[in-house]
Amino acid sequence: MSLVTDADKPTLYKRIRADIEQRILTGEWPPGHRIPFEHELVARYGCSRMTVNKALSELAQADLIERRRRAGSFVRRPQHQSAVLKIADIRAEITALGRSYGYELIGRKLRAATAADRDRLGVKKAGKVVAITCRHSADKVPFAVEDRLIDLSSVPDAATADFSREPPGSWLLHHVPWTEAEHTISAIVADDRAAEALAIAVGAPCLVIDRYTWRSARTITAVRLLYPGDSHRLVARFKGG
Repeated sequence: MSLVTDADKPTLYKRIRADIEQRILTGEWPPGHRIPFEHELVARYGCSRMTVNKALSELAQADLIERRRRAGSFVRRPQHQSAVLKIADIRAEITALGRSYGYELIGRKLRAATAADRDRLGVKKAGKVVAITCRHSADKVPFAVEDRLIDLSSVPDAATADFSREPPGSWLLHHVPWTEAEHTISAIVADDRAAEALAIAVGAPCLVIDRYTWRSARTITAVRLLYPGDSHRLVARFKGG
């Protein structure tokens, strides 16, 4: 085996980083997956340990991996809990309340992104998306309706994921780590469609959460969650800095 020269290192460390990042973004290496040890990457790419270390350091700075002394490097697990400023797993949220979780896939469509899809995802390039509508229930009572777009250029494995069995939000949290998210919270009154989906009266208040999730500036998903307004609340607690 011959090591690359110093002149080759800048290009090679970027290639190593890109290779690892691609495996993470596609879900091939899910959260918690151990990255090959440095000596294994040195052997694989025929480079110095310094080159590998630089690639891993940049991945750690981008919050894609976490490095543990003597244990190695691992795909970073997203932190999520039921709170305004966190990404909640609705299935886990309902279960934590001691209630029985139910899930129904209302619609799933794989399509070329429309102009409206690209605008919603904040992307300019043409590509494909998965559009999903589903309903979550607690003790057989509608809890929330979910309207989601997943950008397949960022998450190609979502094209073949079985969302009839697993909710898309849960699947994404367990397969695709995220680095940035934005929540917009608003209130609306239920129209005919929302009233039917949530089993509430037309004109009843609804809580709306629009969430956008990114991974290193690449859009992963945009989702709108609609809750009955009289049975759901959001709580956040802050500390002064």
